[in-house]
Amino acid sequence: MHRKSVALLIETSNGYCRGLLEGVIAYIKEGANWSVHLEQEHEPGSTPLSWLKSWSGDGIIARIETDSIGKQLKKFGVPIVDLSSARYVDGVPWADTEDKAISKLAVEHFAGLGFKQVAYCGDAGFEWSSRRCIHFLALAEAAGCVVHEHQSVARYNSDFNLATEKRRIMEWLRELPRPVGIMCCYDFKAQQVLDACRQLNIAVPAEVAVLGVDDDQLICELSEPTLSSVIPDTKRTGYEAAGLLDRMMSGERVATEQPMLTQPLGIRIRQSTDTLAIEDEEVAKALQYIRRHATANIRVTDILRQVSLSRRALEHRFKKWIGHTPHEEIQRVRINRIKELLSETGLSIHEIAERAGFEYHEYMAAAFKRETGMTPTEYRAGV
Repeated sequence: MHRKSVALLIETSNGYCRGLLEGVIAYIKEGANWSVHLEQEHEPGSTPLSWLKSWSGDGIIARIETDSIGKQLKKFGVPIVDLSSARYVDGVPWADTEDKAISKLAVEHFAGLGFKQVAYCGDAGFEWSSRRCIHFLALAEAAGCVVHEHQSVARYNSDFNLATEKRRIMEWLRELPRPVGIMCCYDFKAQQVLDACRQLNIAVPAEVAVLGVDDDQLICELSEPTLSSVIPDTKRTGYEAAGLLDRMMSGERVATEQPMLTQPLGIRIRQSTDTLAIEDEEVAKALQYIRRHATANIRVTDILRQVSLSRRALEHRFKKWIGHTPHEEIQRVRINRIKELLSETGLSIHEIAERAGFEYHEYMAAAFKRETGMTPTEYRAGV
């Protein structure tokens, strides 16, 4: 059987792309007969190096971030799967993460923390950042929030200067009302915002809560304070892209008009958003109790013992500040915990049910399917 030669033009310098590569590796390990060349120093916007000029292969998986790279790759006349949303090459299938779903998670996270002022800090050089911004602002406004925006000079633009950009972010932060929840287009930008907050002596997360995207562990854990981040399912994206390329190299015709999108897995909460921006002290106290004890099979009656409110008053104030009832908040926290345990551990369904506060795993499965449309087993299989 002919061993197919595949070129991977995916940078290795960030967590998002390393996740894509993990997905490709997982596909290859399942039996793909590929010989792979990975250009490890490739970065978005850079020109493919000289080895491509003499490369003779069967397929390419690439993040095509410029028109010049797109034109070069198109000349090879081999199947290509694009992992960029910039769409510089027509007629090529592309795979990506669902930007609206990412922004929706961010808005729900800040709304759940009680923020009425929210902001988006983006990078004008990336199409996906612009889309996330549009979705975030629209969803936040629909949730009743006051929205703000800052767009940085593109990171890979020749005019980009890290020190200048930090000053621009600092000027923006000085003018923002507080408390405010800021969604950053990705973790690198979020780290810049945290650095600017530190220089301005702005308390994070009390005055400014910061959320990144990509859950790049190196950036998130080295940030001060540690950075909360949306978790895209990049491994699934890379795996599906590899499968798509394999079918194309076997002669199958595939659709190129609609992207193959994967859904984010959730939010990894760290110190940068570990706060509550609720003016109502009783609601804030109740939320804090729920977040700490939701997986202990608590009921609304347990919450009432922590606050000086009747059940009717508590539910009324919850709907005013959070948009749903205390019972729904308990369920939301529990479902999110189940998702984390399904995606990040090898625990059995029975063990997960116990850790999420369900007496019987059948009850957990029914509640999970009601909220997500999938059984726990189906959700785990898709992670």
